[in-house]
Amino acid sequence: MSSYLQLTLGQLRLFGRNRQVLFWSLFFPILFMVMLGSLFSGGSSSTLTLFLVDQDHSKASETFIVTLQGTGMAKINQGTETTEALAALKHGDNQLVVVIPQGYEAALATKATEAGKAKIQLFYDETNLTTKQSGTFLINQVADEISKKQTQYVPVVTVQAEGVQSLNLKYIDFLVPGIVAMMIMSNNLNGVAGQISSWRERGILRRMQSTPLKASSFIAAQITARLIINASQAILVLLVANLIFQTQMRGSWALLLGFVVLGTLTFMSIGFIIASLAKTPESASPIAGIISFPMLFLGGTFFPLSNLPEWVQSIVKLFPIAHLTTAMRQVLNVGEGLATLWPMAAILGAWMIVAFVISSFTFKWE
Repeated sequence: MSSYLQLTLGQLRLFGRNRQVLFWSLFFPILFMVMLGSLFSGGSSSTLTLFLVDQDHSKASETFIVTLQGTGMAKINQGTETTEALAALKHGDNQLVVVIPQGYEAALATKATEAGKAKIQLFYDETNLTTKQSGTFLINQVADEISKKQTQYVPVVTVQAEGVQSLNLKYIDFLVPGIVAMMIMSNNLNGVAGQISSWRERGILRRMQSTPLKASSFIAAQITARLIINASQAILVLLVANLIFQTQMRGSWALLLGFVVLGTLTFMSIGFIIASLAKTPESASPIAGIISFPMLFLGGTFFPLSNLPEWVQSIVKLFPIAHLTTAMRQVLNVGEGLATLWPMAAILGAWMIVAFVISSFTFKWE
């Protein structure tokens, strides 16, 4: 028991004294999270920027403007120069330009047989399809509402709308679990592979083997130290995200830490396999990189798996990090329990068992 505790404490001291490892495995992911969260966590706004030119200056044009403002879908800036507004649109300073032409009120007062003479001019950027569709829908909606009032139209079919409270998640809510999963993978897959291969080359493992130290004590100490490190890192990342971005924990802390433990054991087992295959520390890093790089960028760490082509998704869903990130997001953002997430836990457990069995056969002390 004493050798196990000493090895555990020794591993923790090694981690704490190595400033480069401390920075790249702890502080850099936090800085990366803060940077990405600050850039992209504002959410995508559905409000359009619209420049309106009223050439008619009538009560009818005022009614149109009030109706447009009442939709709340556009930020309206008003001016008098159509030429300057269109020039600003071409340079990207305006998203839409709406012109109420002179004679609008007079055309609106015509009889129903001459309907359609009152026109609103809408100018949009042809290269921005989203703005074009949103702007056209908005102006048509306002025009339709005014037309109904003008003709005293009574709808036969009405829509009963009911609001549903959503989680209102932002990009930072998606990112934080991915950052935690990235840290777990990097610290254990890359970290174990590099450290064990380095110890083997320096003869540390051979000297350990010649002592009464049991292999089980050595492995248990490695696992315990890295579990403590990963759990502390996960909690620190979540606290920083809560303080800076007001993220929330909607699920169980115990279940989240359970997935941290499961992810740690899974990637440690894979790291032991890499350490067994690599003859030198210099070869361990490229091997670990070949395995971790695709998982980092295709495993749902920074963007949803649904954004990938379907054939890629079917491959990516075999990666352990895809299930780890998804499970932690469900716990953090949705509050799901083990009854829903057990398939992901089972897949991670299968990865852990298979990798541990392979590493037990391939591991070399020297």
